[in-house]
Amino acid sequence: MIQIFSWIWVFSGVLLILLVLLHSPKGDGMGGIAASGSSMFNSASSAEASLNKITWTLLVIFLSLAIILSAGWIS
Repeated sequence: MIQIFSWIWVFSGVLLILLVLLHSPKGDGMGGIAASGSSMFNSASSAEASLNKITWTLLVIFLSLAIILSAGWIS
């Protein structure tokens, strides 16, 4: 049983990394320090909103499994 949860934990971690990399950048980075004005695209699209939901869900799964596996609650 521990092996199954461990593989799910690893798989969710890899997917979480990929989903975070798929997100569009929110700020201007270091170039935004000198620039003034606001960005043209302030609202998140439907795809971005769905990506956020999936990312948060995977984060909850990843952290929950990390706690469960490290606490030794499963034998």
